[in-house]
Amino acid sequence: METHQSPSSSLLLVEYRDGVARLTLNRPAQFNALSSALLQALHQAVDAIAADANIRVVVVAAEGKAFCAGHDLKELRAAYPAEVTALFQTCSDVMLKLTRLPQPVIAEVNGMATAAGCQLVAQCDLAIAADHAKFAVSGINLGLFCSTPAVPLSRAISRKRAAEMLMTGDFIDAATALDWGLVNQVVPADQLRAATEALAVKLKAKPRESLALGKALFHRQLDAGLDAAYADASNTIASNFMAPDAQEGVAAFIDKRPPNWH
Repeated sequence: METHQSPSSSLLLVEYRDGVARLTLNRPAQFNALSSALLQALHQAVDAIAADANIRVVVVAAEGKAFCAGHDLKELRAAYPAEVTALFQTCSDVMLKLTRLPQPVIAEVNGMATAAGCQLVAQCDLAIAADHAKFAVSGINLGLFCSTPAVPLSRAISRKRAAEMLMTGDFIDAATALDWGLVNQVVPADQLRAATEALAVKLKAKPRESLALGKALFHRQLDAGLDAAYADASNTIASNFMAPDAQEGVAAFIDKRPPNWH
């Protein structure tokens, strides 16, 4: 096992193991609030992962009782007004980088995820939550509509449900998050890491280039009209079909043998 820590000391723990990069938010006393330093550490870690062909899957996890309480409000208040826009933009840039990673990203939600923390869950490609986890975009209760969390949330769940969360600020429990499509699985807390690792192993078994190509198309077509989405998807799947991984997969299916992907 090879383990690294980010340049921002212990704010973000970065571990590489068997093709999986595990990024662990490590501000448990602050409920893993996204400080400027933590966001910068995420930027650096994600950039390194994007350039590493040996990494097949990314997991975003957290230390302590909470997954992420959103932005560090004390820091935001101290930054007012000069640096506020820059801080929000830095967070948005991290979210975009997660989407643009060639690797699938799994959120491992060990507890409360609020505001930008809920945004982080919604932005990840997949999410597994402990059964006691709770989710909210509760900025409205402070007079601050969660505009940036609204972007991935409204793409992850239905518009009416996203609007309800954003306009009321109410929490939903893990079972509701599963029913609404915000997370993929809910498991007992003591099985959370094992469930995440099982999903990572399943994803690692898929051809890396095909997953990367498919993930990029998946996010592109969400923002396109139906005609444009089908045109893009048709070109993408044709290109995918002609690639070595797909040719090997089709041949293996016809030959009734396991595929030999590298």
